Amino acid sequence: MVTIKEALALIHAQVKAKRTEILPIESALGQISAESLYARFDLPRFDNSAMDGYAVKVEDASKTIECEATILAGEKSDARVTAGKGVRIMTGAPLPEGAEAVIPIENTQEKEDGIHLPESIKQGANIRKKGEDIAKGEIIIEKGERVNSYTITLLASQGVTHLRLFQKPRVTVFATGHELRMHFETIEPHQIYNSNAPMFTARSKELGCDTTFTGATADTMDSIKAHITAALNSDLIVTSGGVSVGDADFTKEAFKKLGMDVLFEKVDIKPGKPTTLGRIGDTWILNLPGNPTAAAVNFELFGRSIIHRLTGMKAPYIAPIETVCGMEKSIKPGRPSVWLGKFDGRAFYPLPKQGPGMVSPLKKADSMILLSPEISELKIGMKVKVVSLHCDTTAADAVDIFT
Repeated sequence: MVTIKEALALIHAQVKAKRTEILPIESALGQISAESLYARFDLPRFDNSAMDGYAVKVEDASKTIECEATILAGEKSDARVTAGKGVRIMTGAPLPEGAEAVIPIENTQEKEDGIHLPESIKQGANIRKKGEDIAKGEIIIEKGERVNSYTITLLASQGVTHLRLFQKPRVTVFATGHELRMHFETIEPHQIYNSNAPMFTARSKELGCDTTFTGATADTMDSIKAHITAALNSDLIVTSGGVSVGDADFTKEAFKKLGMDVLFEKVDIKPGKPTTLGRIGDTWILNLPGNPTAAAVNFELFGRSIIHRLTGMKAPYIAPIETVCGMEKSIKPGRPSVWLGKFDGRAFYPLPKQGPGMVSPLKKADSMILLSPEISELKIGMKVKVVSLHCDTTAADAVDIFT
C-alpha cells in the first residue's frame, strides 16, 4: 500500500504525453501547445495614436495651430507635424513624422483660424509606442500551455495560422459487475444502474480527452480480457469495480494476465483504498473501486493527475485553494481521508454526510479537502486546502494538498 503522496509522485514521474498534431489555431481551443513560439514582429508594428485627436508638438501648448491633413487607421500618409502645424489623426493610425503627442478632440477647441490646444501637453501623451505590447522575439506561447480564446487572439495578432499541439488523450471506460445495467436498460430488484462509467466518461471529456465507453463486462475472466484487449489503443483505461477481494472480482487478475506492470495496488485513503494503477505497453490502467463516491474522489486525485500528464501540461500538479472552514464537522481519525463539500469563495462547507457508496454527494459538492490522519474535527475558521472539482487549478511543481 502506498500513501497518497507516493501514488501522485509515481504518476508524475512516469506518465508522459506521447502524440502531437498540427491544427489551425481556431481548432486548437482547450488543447496543450507542443511547442514554444516567439513573436515575429513588434506589436504595435509602428507608433500609433491611442485616441481620435490631433498629432502635435509639445511646444504648441496653449496655441492655435493649423491642421490640414487627416490620417485614418490603416492609411499611409506623408503628412508631417511641425511647430504651429498639426495633423488630425484617428485611433490606430500611424503617427506622422515629427509628432510628440496626441491631444484628444474633446480637449481642443475649434476656432476660425485653427485648432486651439490645451495649456499643458505631455511628451508622448496618447501615443502607443512600437513594440510596447509585444517585442519581436518575445515568447508568445510556451510548450505545455493550454490554448484559450485569448491565446488565439495573441497568435492571430502575430499572423500564426497553425500550431503544433499534444493530441487529446484517448480514454476508454468500462465497468465490471454482473449486477450492473446501463441507465437505458430495464433492471430487476436485485440489480443497479451503472453510474460510474458515464461519470468517468463525462469527467474525462471535461478534462480535455477523447473518450470511449465500451459497456459493462460480465464478471468472467474472458469477458474482462476481451474488453481490455479492445481498449489497448487508448492512452488510459479507466475501470470501476472488481478491484477488491470478492470471489468474482477478476479485474486486476485479468489485467495482470495480459501483462500489466503494477505501480501500486492499494492507497492509504478513505474512501477508495482498493485503487490500482498499472501499465500494459504504452497504455495506462486505472482500476477504481465500484462505490461511486470512493471511485470519484480517487479519480479526481489520480485520474486527473494522469490526464494532466497525458495532455502535456507544463503545470500538471493539482493546486489547492487555501481558505477557511465555514462549519463544524466531526471526522473519524486514523487514516488520510477525503471529505466533499462546497466552496463559496469565502469558506469551505463540508457536506453533512457522505458515504463511499453514495451518489448524491457528488452532485451537491463542488470541491473536496484531504485530511491528515490525526484530524478528528473541522472547526469554523480552521484553515483548509480545497481541491476544486470544477475549476482545474494547477501548479508547475508539487504542492502539499493536505489539510
